[in-house]
Amino acid sequence: MKAYRLERLAGLDALKQVELPDPQPGPHEILVRMKAASLNYRDSIVIGGGYHRNRKTPLIPLSDGAGEVAAVGEGVTQFQVGDRVAGCFFQDWESGDVSEEQMGSSLGGGRDGVLAEYVTFRERGAVKIPEYLTYEEAATLPCAAVTAWQALTLASIQPGHTVLTMGTGGVSLFALQLAKAAGARVIITSSSDEKLARAKDLGADEGVNYRTTADWGKTAKQLTGGRGVDNVIELGGTGTLEQSLMAARVSGTVSLIGVLSGFPEQNPSILPALFNRLRIQGIYVGSRTMFQDLNRALAANQIQPVIDRVYPFDEARAAYERLAAGAFGKVVVAI
Repeated sequence: MKAYRLERLAGLDALKQVELPDPQPGPHEILVRMKAASLNYRDSIVIGGGYHRNRKTPLIPLSDGAGEVAAVGEGVTQFQVGDRVAGCFFQDWESGDVSEEQMGSSLGGGRDGVLAEYVTFRERGAVKIPEYLTYEEAATLPCAAVTAWQALTLASIQPGHTVLTMGTGGVSLFALQLAKAAGARVIITSSSDEKLARAKDLGADEGVNYRTTADWGKTAKQLTGGRGVDNVIELGGTGTLEQSLMAARVSGTVSLIGVLSGFPEQNPSILPALFNRLRIQGIYVGSRTMFQDLNRALAANQIQPVIDRVYPFDEARAAYERLAAGAFGKVVVAI
């Protein structure tokens, strides 16, 4: 089979297309003929060796993909040949709280990922995908959509609540769509007025350009009449955390997810978390049960994932470059 592999974690030049033997499913595994894969910001970190849980080389990259079951191993009862499925980001996190050992089962990190023509998943590490979605759309779900789902559900978002989300990448736009489906009001930030306008077309109620509005956290709070935001989808990291804390309401939630601002050497003040009794919740994708719950919500609301661009398999490097350039939504590779 054709696959992409990182022989070493040394940047995009280390990504090579190779020929590998077709994998075979073991007991309680399924073999999937992959149809599409999508990229996350995490994949850019992995390829440069900056992902602390990833030490495996050589490595087939990417965590997110969807395809058709081609064969099933001994003991498999939940899937059959022909089923349309997506792999779970964590192959061993089925439900409940996650352990360090389960975190080591991440695709494209602790074990080989999905940028290949065939992939084996553990039976408990895959889900059936909603019938109305294409393979390209379903490939966007395992990391970005499940992350947004966990952030919103842990904060118990209700109709009338306000959600603040950052940027127009995959997690942020899924948070926007899911929050609106729940009846929430959504404020979104971006450095591009054009992208803010596109986000409003998707349902965002307010947009704040953080490049022209330095105190965007204060502005977001003003947009709630001074009450503050119920749940901040915090994707920037230390470079944006102070503004997120400023935006949140008393007893609100800040969902810590990403490091899009890089790793600046600064220590943001956490005093607002103390004085305003904030809950700061770390979000790391989610379990198989969360993925299944997400899929039911997507189908009930007929939510269409936002795809920036689809690249052919032979142009996977260009997909990475598009992601780095700042995509609106998800970047997908057709397999």
